[in-house]
Amino acid sequence: MQARFASPALVAIGLLTLSNVFMTFAWYAHLKNLSSRPWFLAALASWGIALFEYLLQVPANRAGYTVFSLPQLKILQEIITLVVFVPFAIFYMRTPIKLDYLWAGLCMVAAAWFMFRGPSA
Repeated sequence: MQARFASPALVAIGLLTLSNVFMTFAWYAHLKNLSSRPWFLAALASWGIALFEYLLQVPANRAGYTVFSLPQLKILQEIITLVVFVPFAIFYMRTPIKLDYLWAGLCMVAAAWFMFRGPSA
């Protein structure tokens, strides 16, 4: 008998969060760190980082799909993306804080409410 240490939902959320950290750096960090280099070097660096993203994202989605519907899993991933991206934009990329982040977050809360409220109406 195998002991279960974490629920599939928590595994999915944890792995998707880590995956999104890698994804965010793969997609956007080159704008700060490699902006003076040829684009293909930035692409190669991004692909290298993205490999780690996929190594986390695939098992995250497999675990999540055992407890979430596909639309729920997608909205969950988008919420996690926003939760990861906003601090990245503010602290790493030094993007000024905007009220738009709040409005985007509220839209994601509404999207989550519709996806997780229960049986479809």
